[in-house]
Amino acid sequence: MTQPPLLTDREALARHRIRARGLPGHDDALFLHRLAFDDLQERLSEVNRRFTAPAVVSGSPEIFVDWAAKVVPDADRIALEPGAHDLVVHFMALHWANDPVGQLVQCRRALQPDGLCLVVLPAGRSLQELRAALAEAEAAVTGGLSPRVVPMGEIRDLGALIQRAGFALPVADSVVQTVEYSSFPALLSDLRAAGETNALQSRLRCFTRRAVLAEAARIYAGSYSTPAGRLTATAELVVLTGWAPHESQQQPLRPGSAKARLADALGVPEKPLKDG
Repeated sequence: MTQPPLLTDREALARHRIRARGLPGHDDALFLHRLAFDDLQERLSEVNRRFTAPAVVSGSPEIFVDWAAKVVPDADRIALEPGAHDLVVHFMALHWANDPVGQLVQCRRALQPDGLCLVVLPAGRSLQELRAALAEAEAAVTGGLSPRVVPMGEIRDLGALIQRAGFALPVADSVVQTVEYSSFPALLSDLRAAGETNALQSRLRCFTRRAVLAEAARIYAGSYSTPAGRLTATAELVVLTGWAPHESQQQPLRPGSAKARLADALGVPEKPLKDG
């Protein structure tokens, strides 16, 4: 059986992350990670449970330096023992996964029965402006297109992934943020400092031509700027929630097992459907 082509060059991604940690603006560039982390903390505070064996899967371990948790990288094979944890957090990394369902299955296997999995990742509308500007610029300058921004799933598709991975009580929701930059180079600098530059397996293995970047900057400023001249960038964070199956969890009723009519509950007359 032939294997599907890989999405991510994991060696390049690792290099980008290591380089990013040495850049002066690294901490500031992780503002979306910290926003996601704050949201994660709030969600966990609303769960009526004390987690004693948490684990984190992430390419940004510095975010969890104050957590008493096992932190492992988002490798193709996640270094977590089966059934060892009551909480697994997959944090800001699933968009780079070569096998997203496989990542989630590994997270589920690492959970104890009735353990919680929280997955946070950029998705859908994230960097839609940059993607459009680069594509238009490259087509205009070179007459072709090359992969430059990692594709990001829509919330409906991502919600289906956690169901496919075998989690119970799956939920998917999203938060959209608009970020402003002083210039196009400032946006690219932030992505570099966050370790989020192009690590696609099918990327061009050469530097981007200056003419392409200049045209992209012109298009971006013309299409996605505020009245004050700042550039806007969209970031959509999707959170997936699922539980390792357990017999104590609520189960859906069998079709046809209801003991009351919906019309009675709503206080409206029931109208039978017409044939044909």
